[in-house]
Amino acid sequence: MTRTAPRQDVFLETSVETFAAKPVPGAAPAALGSDDLIELLFFAYRDFVGDPDRILSAYGFGRAHHRVLHFADRYPGLTIAELLDILRITKQSLNRVLKDLIGQGYVVQKPGASDRRQRLLYCTESGAELAADLTRVQARRLARALAAPDARGSPEDFLMAMIEPEDRPAVQRLMARRGTSGGGA
Repeated sequence: MTRTAPRQDVFLETSVETFAAKPVPGAAPAALGSDDLIELLFFAYRDFVGDPDRILSAYGFGRAHHRVLHFADRYPGLTIAELLDILRITKQSLNRVLKDLIGQGYVVQKPGASDRRQRLLYCTESGAELAADLTRVQARRLARALAAPDARGSPEDFLMAMIEPEDRPAVQRLMARRGTSGGGA
């Protein structure tokens, strides 16, 4: 008898349908569905990474640099193999980012104690300071969102609170348009 693994796509479809059909506790009367959560997550993520993006651009760095700094700072001695597994990127992509970070003095690479072929990653003092600056702006945004009185009712409310306050009306207007007839195709 051959056992087959459950199809992931069926599980996801069922989960999304089940989630979308359930009312969200604390949500507005016209409860938001999974499409709304996906859109709000997109906008919340945009603003969540936008804060560090502005800092990183001054260094000529991007989001991949941020991720490497984050994990090298929090897990000193992380191996290249472990980082590749965490980030799920190619070795070529990681090497390009590491070249920048090492070349500018934000990360150092040391051989492993028991296996000299291993490359262990550590943030330098300036790398740790930059990682802390990036974490600080993201922690500030999370704290503001969690403290917002309207962020306590549902996941949708929290995600909306993660979005820049001045951008929220535009996001709400955009989301209100979905599903309305906008002309023929």
